[in-house]
Amino acid sequence: MSETLQVVHVEAGRHLYGGGLQVLYLMEGLAGAGHGGLLVCPPGSEIGAAARRRGLAVAELPMNGDLDPGLVRRLGRLLARKQPDLVHLHSRRGADLWGALAARRRRLPVVLSRRVDNPEWGPWARRKYRLYDHVVAISAGIRQVLLAGGVDPGRVSCVPSAVDLHTWRPGGRADARRRLQVRFGVPADAPLAGMVAQLIPRKGHGDVLRALPDVLAVAPELRVICFGRGPLEAGLSRLIAAAGLQERMILAGYVEDLPELMPGFDLLVHPAHMEGLGVALLQGAACALPLVATPVGGIPEIVVPGETGTLVPAGDPAALARAVLELVSDPALAARLGAAARARVEARFSVPAMVEGNLAVYRRVLAERRAGR
Repeated sequence: MSETLQVVHVEAGRHLYGGGLQVLYLMEGLAGAGHGGLLVCPPGSEIGAAARRRGLAVAELPMNGDLDPGLVRRLGRLLARKQPDLVHLHSRRGADLWGALAARRRRLPVVLSRRVDNPEWGPWARRKYRLYDHVVAISAGIRQVLLAGGVDPGRVSCVPSAVDLHTWRPGGRADARRRLQVRFGVPADAPLAGMVAQLIPRKGHGDVLRALPDVLAVAPELRVICFGRGPLEAGLSRLIAAAGLQERMILAGYVEDLPELMPGFDLLVHPAHMEGLGVALLQGAACALPLVATPVGGIPEIVVPGETGTLVPAGDPAALARAVLELVSDPALAARLGAAARARVEARFSVPAMVEGNLAVYRRVLAERRAGR
């Protein structure tokens, strides 16, 4: 029988975005397998509240980003009390560096999840990543970025992010459409494209706005509903208003019932300029939506052209418009791609597979520590 592990998970993000959901899925899966866990997160964070609702243990610590070396001391004291078998760092914002130093001071094994695909300066990357016993890349694309930066291939494993296939599922379209109609005033028969992403530059909201005139020239009733929050919200809202598209591109913010709304869409768009994998794409695929995205980061691991959706060049609104119109004008094609998207996430991106992948990394790290490597 395998040993029971105690793992401290550190997540510095305050909101329950894609990465935060992955932490909760992992902790729940580990708990279901008999392992103990503690989530360390900022005070008042959404992920902490969600973890408590799920019956997971939570400890709150102030986390103030890259310029907060005091986190080494604060987290170190907590680790000294808890004495876990391993520390798993799930985010940046200083938690990656200061968390690693805190674990090292306590001589604890430390694993980092890398969820973004932006390259880091080679000399810095090689030095930084020596702090971790192992790095878990959530896509093969991210793993390649790390290897290109000089990180030892033997210290990087790929464990893809997952989607809860029970929460995110097809069906209930009529009810979802009614909800969307009541809440956002969309016509019952209007084509609907969804977008789920933080309102930050690399997600491509501006490309959607620039693509809309071409789309509306052919499909004038189409609406795009964008879920998410971020620093671009005010500026993007002004641009939408200046273009007279307030009724066509709707900024919906963060909603709790997105799994109930998602099946009401006809497609999901995700024209990111950079992306580690794309949890929103997994969610849309699980709801059997055809996907329109860009071939960046780990996205091609989800979106296979002609099979689960369409890939268009990043920063190309005209190509984005053509891809959206193709799906809107051909419901049979959209349905075929959506069904294949659901099948792909069932086969490759399940929560049990993600949990087992991370657990295998933990066991490897602990075995290497015991062997003195």
